[in-house]
Amino acid sequence: MKILSAEFVTSAVKADQYPALRLPEIGFAGRSNVGKSSLINVLVNRKRLVKTSSTPGRTQLVNFFDINEAVTFVDLPGYGYAKAPKRVVREWGPMVERYLMERRSLKGAMLLIDIRRSPRDEEFNLIEWFRAHGIPFRVVLTKADKFSNNKRQSNVARIAKELGVKSSELITFSALSRSGRDEVWEAISALIGSPTPTATKE
Repeated sequence: MKILSAEFVTSAVKADQYPALRLPEIGFAGRSNVGKSSLINVLVNRKRLVKTSSTPGRTQLVNFFDINEAVTFVDLPGYGYAKAPKRVVREWGPMVERYLMERRSLKGAMLLIDIRRSPRDEEFNLIEWFRAHGIPFRVVLTKADKFSNNKRQSNVARIAKELGVKSSELITFSALSRSGRDEVWEAISALIGSPTPTATKE
């Protein structure tokens, strides 16, 4: 299946602003500036489907994107950026928690972690929250191009140990080289129970 369509649907703050339940959904969660928007753009072979920014904290809404009329990607607000307005910071947690708890079409989540960083309390808490509520998830280590192969493997092993999982359970991804794209799609397809989409390069 090729990526034939990738369309922005809506942005929401409250549950009554979510689109109608129609397609299986995959949530994308992670710290501000971890690369959620870049990952989604690479997955669907679009340069600007999701707006990217070098300024952390730009994604302050729950954003819905329909892909191929087969799955909806949900870009969740980033967390952990103290310079965002205090009102926005206070709203991020409840906004994400509400979506994850109440959205019946949610099939799983992608938790993004910068491969250069160690997981922090927010990541550990979110993983515990996923497990407690029975939400399947996969961990994607972004910005893999920042390291040589040896250093990259070393960091994967370290993060896996810190998370208490096997290195093979982590997906490394680079928006620059597009490495890891197929693996992320395979994980998404497994979560929603459909064949892996393919796409030609732009």
